[in-house]
Amino acid sequence: MIPASRHPDPPHDPPFRIARPPSCFAEAAVSPSRPVRHPAWSIALVALIALAGLFYVKWAPYYDRAFTAAQTHSIGTSILTGGQDAPPAPSLHAALDYAKAYGLAIWKALLLGLLLGSAIQTLLPPRWIERWLGRPDAGGVVTGGLLSIPSMMCTCCAAPVITGLRHCRAAPGSTAAYWLGNTMLNPATLVFMGFVLGWHWAGLRLALGLAMVLGLGWALNRMSRADCAPAGDSAPPAFETDPAYFQPGQVLRRWARAFAGMALRLLPEYLVLVLLLGAARAWLFPVLDFSIDNGLLWIVGAALVGTLFVIPTAGEVPIVQALLALGVGVGPAAALLVTLPPVSLPSLAMVSRSFRRSELAVLVLGVVALGVIGGGLAIALGFGG
Repeated sequence: MIPASRHPDPPHDPPFRIARPPSCFAEAAVSPSRPVRHPAWSIALVALIALAGLFYVKWAPYYDRAFTAAQTHSIGTSILTGGQDAPPAPSLHAALDYAKAYGLAIWKALLLGLLLGSAIQTLLPPRWIERWLGRPDAGGVVTGGLLSIPSMMCTCCAAPVITGLRHCRAAPGSTAAYWLGNTMLNPATLVFMGFVLGWHWAGLRLALGLAMVLGLGWALNRMSRADCAPAGDSAPPAFETDPAYFQPGQVLRRWARAFAGMALRLLPEYLVLVLLLGAARAWLFPVLDFSIDNGLLWIVGAALVGTLFVIPTAGEVPIVQALLALGVGVGPAAALLVTLPPVSLPSLAMVSRSFRRSELAVLVLGVVALGVIGGGLAIALGFGG
């Protein structure tokens, strides 16, 4: 007998694919269609915001300020003490005073950072970010460092841009190089430093800044997982092939939502930490006179405090100038010069969702270590002579 026919075995289900990490656009079903050309007007808008914003907030004011520094050898009083000999006692009044002084110094740059960070997420082609900053190699670190030089933002004002870059899958080391380079490679700050403190101080800062930006960027890229690499050759998400997705109204609404979400997420914790640090100035800087010598404990303590405290762009220059005038040793002064600008407790909180904890730990330890090295070099090179 001919055996009864059997139904063929059902085909095996295709194996599951591991989902790619989040990108600027949530991944959808892959479509073989070619992507719709990204609207040129949105790219031009980002360029306009960056150029006009940086000229108004950074380039023009710093150009004028450089002449003031050259003529008077000063760029203002220390924000740490408000022109007094010591920080005020911890109180609500001290917190509000510092928050007011700090806020007046940085609010324009912070607004620009929020505009740029949200614009990067919604207005730029995500593959541009992946191509230039997405690969965890030395080239991405150098690119991030170079992009930071004209930006010149303080560590907190650059934090929204960091959020936007990481949202678009920029590699951690490349993003960290951009973040650190904003303060450590700031050409205006180096010029101020040369006229106010001396060009040997500016040279020390530049050398350690390059070591920080390139060294820590390289270290973070070495730590990064394989999924940080861009997938530039993959097919575009389905919605990128839909012309309606790029209609001006939709694009602008996405930008507005991204801006509001970023502001609501970052600003409350930022404000609270600035108030706390402003109130705690007298505890963090209890003695500001000749009793702070070049001992190792003072240098390490200054490096730790400088890493936590928050200042506006170039705020370290009058702080160090005031400390040297009070007789503070060059070792602790150099440690503060290196550690005050690149990171702070508020900025670390703002970027905490953009980096892994181990990466943030490497950043903090690296900044502290370079601050201690800077203090030792200042002593060895005879900066106090």
